[in-house]
Amino acid sequence: MTTTEPRPGNELEAIAAAHQQWEDTAVAKVLARFPERKAQFESSSAPQKRVYTPEDTASVSYLEDIGFPGQFPFTRGVQPTMYRGRLWTMRQYAGFGTAKETNERFKHLLANGQTGLSAAFDLPTQTGYDSDHIMSAGEVGQVGVAIDSLADMETLFDGIPLDEVSTSMTINAPAAILVAMYMVAAEKQGHSHSVVMGTAQNDVLKEYVARGTYIFPPAESVRLAANLINYCAEHAPKFNSISVSGYHIREAGSTAAQEIGFAFSNALAYLDECKRQGGDLNESAQRVSWIFNTHNHFFEEIAKYRALRRLWARLMVERYGITNPNAQMLRTHTQTGGSTLT
Repeated sequence: MTTTEPRPGNELEAIAAAHQQWEDTAVAKVLARFPERKAQFESSSAPQKRVYTPEDTASVSYLEDIGFPGQFPFTRGVQPTMYRGRLWTMRQYAGFGTAKETNERFKHLLANGQTGLSAAFDLPTQTGYDSDHIMSAGEVGQVGVAIDSLADMETLFDGIPLDEVSTSMTINAPAAILVAMYMVAAEKQGHSHSVVMGTAQNDVLKEYVARGTYIFPPAESVRLAANLINYCAEHAPKFNSISVSGYHIREAGSTAAQEIGFAFSNALAYLDECKRQGGDLNESAQRVSWIFNTHNHFFEEIAKYRALRRLWARLMVERYGITNPNAQMLRTHTQTGGSTLT
């Protein structure tokens, strides 16, 4: 249906009667011989029906609840043409050893068709330690590049035009420091902050839940994250100053529904602090990006992405009074779940 007119009551009654007859005859006959393999097939704790019919969508308004791609409430996506118009940015997570070694890897990836960069940092960098600190022993340059100084950051992006290539940086507790280095590296290439593209994860709250690379107490960490969000909204409008993560929460054992709930809770904490600091959420919220996990239950994941886009759009309007459509959109990166492979 493409109108908001409800189905006639007599049609729904007929569907309900036929549904019950199906349960009592066809389903009952099969279950008597072959019980279902398990009671629940999805990750969500919510009960799932065996089959859904128009009975379940009788109260749905197409225009208000679903709408068209690229329009509020963005249930069907944030781009009107979706992948038919422009493919998503493709980035291979990369970083190891020294800044020079990773720079060579970045150039190789770009030369072979990658359309953006995704920088992996070693654990000392993620937790704010220099490479020569005793706590860094055995970890320098492991599963990520070591960045100790502005000179390292300049080397990392030497020969890579930062006004043309966007970089996703998986960095949280020291995100403000790494982004400052990145912006100065761009300045030294002759580019103003206003043209620099990229993303900093900057979602430290999920570190207390799932990863552990936090440095400061939660309240101070949120304040610092909001400082960066508000700064970028004013001075670096093309830079995504936070990438709120449901991914790590899912990897820590949550269901699909809990992934949305906990990630949204963290995101609202950041935006509340941005507002407390005097930030304009019509500007700040439009550069909030996301990373979510995709597991094996295909239709559950589709439903999850549709639900989270609609929920976020409505939250932005109802909680903050945001009128900028770009600040109502939820734009996300997705990765398949590592936990599904174990």
